[in-house]
Amino acid sequence: MSEEAAAVDYGPLQDLIGTWYGDKGVDIAPEPDETERNPYFETIVFSEAGDVENAESETLVALHYHQIVTRKSTGLVFHNQTGYWMWNAETDMIMHSLTIPRGVCVLACGGWKSQEGGWVIDVSTEGDFPAIAESVFMNQKARTKSFSMQLQLANGELSYRMSTMLDIYGREFDHKDMNRLYKR
Repeated sequence: MSEEAAAVDYGPLQDLIGTWYGDKGVDIAPEPDETERNPYFETIVFSEAGDVENAESETLVALHYHQIVTRKSTGLVFHNQTGYWMWNAETDMIMHSLTIPRGVCVLACGGWKSQEGGWVIDVSTEGDFPAIAESVFMNQKARTKSFSMQLQLANGELSYRMSTMLDIYGREFDHKDMNRLYKR
C-alpha cells in the first residue's frame, strides 16, 4: 500500500486497491436479430486518486480504475473502460463514474453495506439524479436508458453484475455483464 493510501481513509473502497483478474466473465449483448453471449476474461486495476474537496463543503475519496476486457473466442480486446469509484464518508454515498470510448459516460450513485467477509455496493442511474451522457450517434443508434451495478467483495473474491438498458435495433435490450475476479 502506498503512503497516500495509508494517509487517506478510503472506507469501503480500500480493499479494491490493486490489480484484479477474472476469467469467468459473460457478456450478454444485443445483435440485430438475436442475443449474443460472449465469454471473456479481464483485468481491472484500482489505484489511489486521493481525496478532493467540492465547494468547501463535500469531501470525496476516489479510486481511479482501468478495465480491459478480452473476448475468449478471439483473444481481442472488446471493451476498454476507465473511471472512478468515489465515497463520501459523511453521507456514506458511493459514486461510480465510467467512460467508454464509444462516446458514453455514466455517473451512477448508491450505497454499500457490510456482509460477512466483506461488503456489497449497489449503484444506479435511477433516482433523483440520473447521469448519462452520450454522443449524438450513440443517442440515436444505441441509447443508454439506465445503468446499474452490484459490486461484491467477500473473502478475497470480487464479483459484479452490471445491467445497461439500451434502446438499440428498434427495441429495448438489457445488456448484462458479470464476472468473478481475484487480486493478483
